[in-house]
Amino acid sequence: MTHNAIQRLLLKRFALAAGTYALALLLLWLAFFTGHYDAPLNSVAIGSALVVISQAALFALFYSGCNLRFSDPSLTEAQVLLGLGWQTWLIAHLGDARGAFLVFYVLILLFGLFHLSRRAFIRCAVLVFFSFSTITLWEGYHFQLPNPALALLQVCVLLIVLVWLVLYARYVQVSRQRMRQRRFALQAHQDTLRGMMRQLEDLVATDELTGLFNRRHFLRLASRELNAMDADVVHGLALIDLDHFKRINDIHGHAAGDQVLQAFAGVAGACLRDGDVLARYGGEEFVVLLPDCDAERLTACCERLRIAFTDVELVGLNVRNLSLSAGMTLLELGDDLDDALQRADQALYRAKADGRNRCAAAWENLDA
Repeated sequence: MTHNAIQRLLLKRFALAAGTYALALLLLWLAFFTGHYDAPLNSVAIGSALVVISQAALFALFYSGCNLRFSDPSLTEAQVLLGLGWQTWLIAHLGDARGAFLVFYVLILLFGLFHLSRRAFIRCAVLVFFSFSTITLWEGYHFQLPNPALALLQVCVLLIVLVWLVLYARYVQVSRQRMRQRRFALQAHQDTLRGMMRQLEDLVATDELTGLFNRRHFLRLASRELNAMDADVVHGLALIDLDHFKRINDIHGHAAGDQVLQAFAGVAGACLRDGDVLARYGGEEFVVLLPDCDAERLTACCERLRIAFTDVELVGLNVRNLSLSAGMTLLELGDDLDDALQRADQALYRAKADGRNRCAAAWENLDA
């Protein structure tokens, strides 16, 4: 999540806490006007003002983004301790209504249930029990408890609730940790699956022997290039056939033929530009698409590739006179890919008929 998203979430949590404070203040004034709050009016007013000031300070801290400098940007423990302090001050001035306001201790601890560590939550729970018990013992010591049995019952009830909350918080934290681990494990499995899918796509698109694109993937890429062509752009297309490849297989074996195919793939990769598309079209036949390429550049590229292939020397094999023939054509806006491949194939047939080891262009046949 981004810092802005985190801040929005934290502001929403703060708004929830501030709303709880507003309800507590409303109940405080209700307790005062009904005679259940044992303090003068100025004490209630000062206490309410301090609550409002503390919440305004926290809002300024969140709104300015200064909270992000802390290890816990939500400031959960600080807010819980502040709430417990105010609640204890409130409890200390309540008489018979003290038991009704004990529920706010639970609400404050629930606020930190998902964000406090186990030790911090236990510290807060111990502080609650110690604070309430101290108030009760102090009043009992000064004989100010109107009903000591009820006060003892309240302490016992609070103890049981706090123990339950600590155990439940532990259960929630362990469950969240397990869910987090499972989420991480699921994410790892998804990453592995995506990697396997990419490998599968590569296998589907790639010729296993030469490492070049296969025919199906080339047709997909070439169709995409044709659909994205501009009116003033011309692409070059060439079909390339390795000369006398069947004789190489018959004399030297299929392993030697495979090595010749791999050698051509290496030479072609070195002769082409970034963005040019080279694929194994089938058997000893290859196809190359040169985007944004005129007749002169296409011819120069095919001739450079033809000459480079004749200079190939295969390690451990006595294969001589390697050569290739190429048929070239140009693609313009509106051209059909099948028609272009047919033109290139006819030009290739003419190059082989004229003695092989040469490049023939479809536009030369038109000029003739």
